[in-house]
Amino acid sequence: MDIATVIGLILGTACILLALMMGGSFMAYVDAPSMLIVIGGGVAATITSLPLVVFMKFHRVVGKAIMDQPIDPMDLIRQLVELAEVARRDGILALENSIESIEDPFLVRGIQMAVDGSDPEVIESILDTELENLIDRHDAGKKLFDNLGRYAPAFGMIGTLIGLVAMLSNMDDPSKIGAGMAAALITTLYGAMLANVLFLPLADKLSQRSSAEVLIKTMIIQGVMSIQAGDNPRNVESKLLTFIPPAQRPADDREQAA
Repeated sequence: MDIATVIGLILGTACILLALMMGGSFMAYVDAPSMLIVIGGGVAATITSLPLVVFMKFHRVVGKAIMDQPIDPMDLIRQLVELAEVARRDGILALENSIESIEDPFLVRGIQMAVDGSDPEVIESILDTELENLIDRHDAGKKLFDNLGRYAPAFGMIGTLIGLVAMLSNMDDPSKIGAGMAAALITTLYGAMLANVLFLPLADKLSQRSSAEVLIKTMIIQGVMSIQAGDNPRNVESKLLTFIPPAQRPADDREQAA
């Protein structure tokens, strides 16, 4: 589980709820019709804007944003260097015995093609295509929350306008104007809260997750191609370390870079 995402969602929600309770009656901010307009309208607009199959993966996208832990690039580098050492010492066919211990299906696919003797151009082309499809799937998941974050405030404004029209059409009792105005503005509040506490932060988290996974997959492609070419394990490590910021590299590599 990604603790930062959970803490952010809980902290943001708690701060808003505390502010509402400090500002007066909490129940004054609860309005079922406003919730229906914002949540129902936002969901309906999102379903309209995207293929249904994308929206049906809502729970999986949320799970990826909250539950997934990114792979440590240094752990991946160590794994690829170990595979390079086996291939250098015992031959590329010896990697077939190591496939069962590899958890990443993308890496398994690359190593398996290398063991099978596929041409380097074919291996790189297949892995690049799979990476492009991965990016497209990630973009679709991010767009789901981007759309929710865009439509929720819009429907909040629609709800406010509906409330204002209803209030202005009944001006016989001036004492009810304040309460009517408050009820009209609640939908805008709901839309802004959902967009800025939930939907847009999750969209940004998914974008960060996608960038991290693309980096890992790119490193795997580079590592598999180097192993297939029979590069020295030290050279494989040096190539892969270029993907890592200098501050995160081992101390000896930082000293050499300096």
